[in-house]
Order: sequence, then structure tokens, then C-alpha cells
Amino acid sequence: MAAMFDGISHRYDLLNTVMSGGMHHLWRRKAVQLAIREGRGEAPSTDSGQALDVATGTGDFALDLARRPGIERVVGLDFAPRMLPLARDKAKRHGLSHRVQWMLGDALALPFPNDHFLCVTVGFGLRNFSDKKAALREMTRVVMPGGRVVILDIIPLGDRGIFHQIQRVFFREFVPRLGSLLSGSKEAYTYLPDSVDSFFTTGQLVTMMEGVGLQKVRYQTMGLGVVALHVGEKAP
Repeated sequence: MAAMFDGISHRYDLLNTVMSGGMHHLWRRKAVQLAIREGRGEAPSTDSGQALDVATGTGDFALDLARRPGIERVVGLDFAPRMLPLARDKAKRHGLSHRVQWMLGDALALPFPNDHFLCVTVGFGLRNFSDKKAALREMTRVVMPGGRVVILDIIPLGDRGIFHQIQRVFFREFVPRLGSLLSGSKEAYTYLPDSVDSFFTTGQLVTMMEGVGLQKVRYQTMGLGVVALHVGEKAP
């Protein structure tokens, strides 16, 4: 799996932008707002501390976290070694190198102590973990009591009308061809629709997050129902 993501690292940002119409940046910013208790209707958090972004890829989520008040430092962790130099270069371009630490690591065995981070995020990565429950359990372990775990990912489309049927055709037919053309790897973008189809529904993910000890789990869908943002809090 790491080798597959290493193989597309040089075109990863471009393909994300093309396939989401650039909306992935807005989705991440919304997730960051909710990660530190400054969403709609919420008072700004008075807490401060470190944040962890799991499966950070080329670092967009981690850099958005680094820009937020209350986030003193961000750790961006990924298991694909070729992604991290791209993230490091991006942080340098944006003047944020001093705010982010990049680490090679495994989401199923996070190298951090219990109750360590103000928040933990993962954007478009949970689908790719071999043991999703173990990854969620690890993220819950390392977040502080009262802190939040935020999951942003594509969800199965199912058979929810003609629009979603068109999207399924897009995912199944167009995405692998586009991915092959722009990245040179048809395998990675054939894997993408398979990983979405086998991923949790919104309700199933709520149940799993609650099962690892998160409370007040809620979600919202975005991108015309294609993407879901789940938020859960660790018991204080």
C-alpha cells in the first residue's frame, strides 16, 4: 500500500484538485474548524496544545491545523515515505516549517503517549487502513480527554438516485483513466472506487467511533453527499 501511494505522490495534489473540483481545500478547512471546538454555535476554545494529522500525505490538513489559533505545533504522520518530503517542501513555501513536524509512522501503532494531543485528524485516509477500528482506537488513545477526533472521507454512494448513479460511473470509469493519464498509475485510481464501495456508511462509522470510546459523535455530509465529516470527543 505504501508503495502505491509513493508511486502517485508526484501527482497527488493535482489529482485531488481535479477530482474534487478544488473543493477538498474547503472540506479540510471545515474539518479544522470543528477539530478545535470553534464550529458554528460554539464558543472558541481556550485550550492550546499539539495536533496530530494521521495519513497526512502532502500535508494540506496539517498545514491548515498549523494556521489555527490554539494549535502550538502539528505532527503530520504518514506511512508513505515519498509523501513527506513533498509535505516538508510545502510547509517551507508557506512559512510554516517551524510549526509542523513530519514523521514516518503507522496509524495502527501511533508512537505517542496516551492523552497527548489536543485533536487528531485524518483526511481521506481511514479507508486505506488495514484495520480501521484499531486505527480509531489509537487515535482515541492519544487525544486528550475532551479533545476531538475528526474523520473526513469519501463515503459509499449506494443507489441514491440518478445523480449518485452518475457519480458511480464517474468513479468507476473516468477516475481510473484520469489517474492513469496524470499519475501513470492506473492501479491506484482503480483502487479508489473499490475502497469507497467497501467503506463504512455514515451510520456505521458513528457506531465504530462510539465503540472505541468517543462520545457526542456526529457527522455532516458535503460535496452533494459524496464526502462525510465525522467528529467525536474523548470522555473528559
